[in-house]
Formats: sequence, C-alpha cells, structure tokens
Amino acid sequence: MKTPGIPANEPQRLSELHALKILNTPAEERFDRLTRLAKRLFNVSVSVVSLLDAEHQWFKSGDGISVTQTARDISFCGHAILQDDVMVVENACNDPRFYDNPLVIGEPHIRFYAGCPLRAPNGAKVGTLCILDNQARTFNGEDVCALRDLASMAEAELLNFQAATSDELTQISNRRGFMTLGQMLLKECALRHYSACLAFFDLDQFKQINDTFGHREGDRALMDFADALKTSFRQSALFARLGGDEFVVLFIDTNQQQANARLEDFRAELQRYMEPLDRRYRLDFSVGMVEFDPTQPQPLTGLLSQSDDIMYQHKKARRQRH
Repeated sequence: MKTPGIPANEPQRLSELHALKILNTPAEERFDRLTRLAKRLFNVSVSVVSLLDAEHQWFKSGDGISVTQTARDISFCGHAILQDDVMVVENACNDPRFYDNPLVIGEPHIRFYAGCPLRAPNGAKVGTLCILDNQARTFNGEDVCALRDLASMAEAELLNFQAATSDELTQISNRRGFMTLGQMLLKECALRHYSACLAFFDLDQFKQINDTFGHREGDRALMDFADALKTSFRQSALFARLGGDEFVVLFIDTNQQQANARLEDFRAELQRYMEPLDRRYRLDFSVGMVEFDPTQPQPLTGLLSQSDDIMYQHKKARRQRH
C-alpha cells in the first residue's frame, strides 16, 4: 500500500479547511442531495463528500456508508487531493497504490473509485466529492465531466453558497438550486437514455390555512410538506420548493406509470406523516406530471411549464368534485 503524500501547502490547506467551520457539523440536506444524486446517477454503492484533516478524512455527507470517518493514511481521497482533476481507479486490485489497502482487502472492499478535489476560496484542496463501488468498472470522459459538475456544486456549498440554492424556510432546494441540478440531471438522462418524470405540486386550500390560522401556521404547513417530501423521496428523486406553496419532484430513471404509482403512495404517506402532528387542518395537494423523453430532450423550463398547466387542470377538477 502506498500512503498518500502530503501537499506542499499543507499548513495553508489545513488553515483553509478549518476556516470553513464545517468539520464535525451535523448532516445537511444541501450536501446530502448531492451524494444521493451522485450515487444514483453513476449507479454505484457509495458516494461521499469527504474533507481531509491532518490525520483523518471526515465525511460531511455519505450515501451508502455507515462510518463518518477513516484514517487519512489509508484514504483514496488523500491521493485525489494531490491531483488537479478527477482521479479514477477503475480496478483497485490492479493498482500498486491500493491493491493491499485495508479498504480494498476488507470492508467496504473498494474496487472502483473516482474523486474530484474540492477547493477552498484560495484554491487549496480540502476534500473531494467521490464515488465508490465494490465492482471494477470503466469511467469515460462524459462520466468525468458529470462528476466534475457535481463537485463544483459541492464546492459552492462549502463556500457558503447555501442561501443561493436552498430554501430558507424548508431547508430543501429552492428554484435556483433545482434548476441548476435538474438541468444537469436531464442532460445526463439524455446521454444515458434514462427516462425521467417531473411532478409539479400545489397545496390545496393553502390560502385558507393562512387566513384562518395565520401565516406562522402557514409556514408550518410548508415545512410539514417539505419534510414529507424528504421522508418519501430522499433516496429516489430531486425535490424543491419553487416558491409560495409550489413544490416540484424530479424522478430519475422512472417512467410515467412508475412515477404515478409513487405519487399515489405519497398521498397516503403524507396523511400518515401528518396524523401524529395533530394539526388543525388537512394537508393535501394537486399535482401535474410530465415525462421526459431522452430521445427528444426538452429543457427543464419547458417541462415545468407543461406540468404547471396540468397541475392547474387537476386542481380545477378537484374543486369541481368537492
């Protein structure tokens, strides 16, 4: 096993890392959404936002892994921060740096690794966005570009970009964050010939909640709905609050029949989620769904417009029934 070298600017690098004030902080949706998407997009077993301190690599976010840190001297990411671009190990068993690494010969039995360095404001590499798998695999130029794009978003979050991409009230993606990630995911769907579906939600009777119980209770309803989205779709989709009482979910590698079934399940899941909260109102929604065709890709703005129109038709029909 080859122990990773120490960067020439190590004191400065560590100073920049500690200045971010992010080490050993709780999990945050703004990072978790990136590792979830990376794991799903590349169909790997693990994805991680890793930060390298003097002796350890610590995971700000990890999907598919239960530990929160490992020793730096056995880390793949320790090697990755010595490079300027994505480091790819297609088969660790054939790589003289890693074939006898404890993380290769033991849990989690790493075979494939790809990691893109994350930089602090002065350019020091403080960690990586990386993906791992227990099967050897190839990683082409398009894959490298996609991982680099996701890493640039993780970098932006490290640089206190949260307010620009996260909704302050609900702590899920806002419109800007959704448009940035969503358009990138649709591009990957077109390249990989994945289907996708976009669901546009509007809360029913939301104005009545505000008028009857006050805006503070209206804010609580929005937070409840966002929390229900997290519970139901955290592992399978990108979701966001677009503004007001409008929310959106983007299902990846999912056709319209599958997405419709998930929405029906979600309606029941929402009621189960709300029941123990004992609110003075019932939370329900109208929704519009459109399917993304990878052979004739549409921009995300077009899908949003279509799903918005369908949602309002759905809302009108629900009002007439009630």
